Amino acid sequence: MIRILIVEDNEMNQEILETRLGFRGYATLVASNGADGVALAKKEKPDIILMDMSLPVLDGWEATRRLKADPETAVIPVIALTAHALAEDLDRCLEAGCDSYETKPVNFNKLLSKIQSLVQESS
Repeated sequence: MIRILIVEDNEMNQEILETRLGFRGYATLVASNGADGVALAKKEKPDIILMDMSLPVLDGWEATRRLKADPETAVIPVIALTAHALAEDLDRCLEAGCDSYETKPVNFNKLLSKIQSLVQESS
């Protein structure tokens, strides 16, 4: 079973993602801030991470940089989830190490396609 770490501070967004991904057969883990997301990723080694970029404690850009700098977590694909939708925002996410990018509100079918593609590439 594919395990997805959702790093999201908005409880409603957490629940929506958990529920919809659960219905599709994915196992989910949730962290509410970037620091907890980094710690949980190191501990649990999920197959993929959905990273909100505007997070408390440690933002998604820095959390992603730390994950990609650590040999234990560097291979885990990260999809940025953000309301920041300008071209420079996409560039900033990719520069931080995100493997892909999806704007909020999330197009769930598009997100599922990205998850499948990135998990297959990394395995």
